[in-house]
Amino acid sequence: MTRDFDRFTSPTMATARFVAQRGLLKPLVWSLVRVDVRGIEHIELHDGPFIAVANHSSHLDAPLIIGALPRRRARYLAAGAAADYFFEIWWRKWLTTLFFNAFAIERNAEGKRAGASRALLERGVPLLIFPEGGRTREGALTRFKPGAAALSINTAVPCLPIALVGATTAMPRGVNWPKRGRLPVTVVFGELQHRREGETSDAFSTRLAEIVRDLHETVQPMPSATPKGKR
Repeated sequence: MTRDFDRFTSPTMATARFVAQRGLLKPLVWSLVRVDVRGIEHIELHDGPFIAVANHSSHLDAPLIIGALPRRRARYLAAGAAADYFFEIWWRKWLTTLFFNAFAIERNAEGKRAGASRALLERGVPLLIFPEGGRTREGALTRFKPGAAALSINTAVPCLPIALVGATTAMPRGVNWPKRGRLPVTVVFGELQHRREGETSDAFSTRLAEIVRDLHETVQPMPSATPKGKR
């Protein structure tokens, strides 16, 4: 299994990724939107792997988080990407791997790649996971699936809650490029979170979602999910 994961910890790949992320992707994104980063002190001094968990409503989300993280914390960060979308077409898989050090996540619960995320953490690779399972509509926070929380519990690796504010306005679902005018987006890092004594993965996941919502609302209120059958 180790051979399959060489690219995640390869210094050569990390250098190529640094050029792609900091030389190309970040300057492009930062030129298209106005980015405000808050709470970076919560991760700057942390050593060891972590699991970044964030709300997800825009294709800007992963580039914003990777660009906002300190260089040494983003160097080997691996982003979870939907296997059925990002890994089915060769060019999309290649770009996702180059820019985001991506690993595949099954959204259909088949479990074909079960254990990959834990293996990465055990090798010291920090992860970026969007627990909602996909981009939400209109920026409303939906239920966090408990996978990231369970992974944190099973590996004793802390979760880093992150709120992304304004990304869905700047680049909503259904568009392929950010809107004109350099709209403002904010990346808010929270304090690292460990499981509390006796806390189940579902309870931990719910608490992480509440923290992300609270972080979001330090900037502006988060939209509520529209109930089914209503508009």
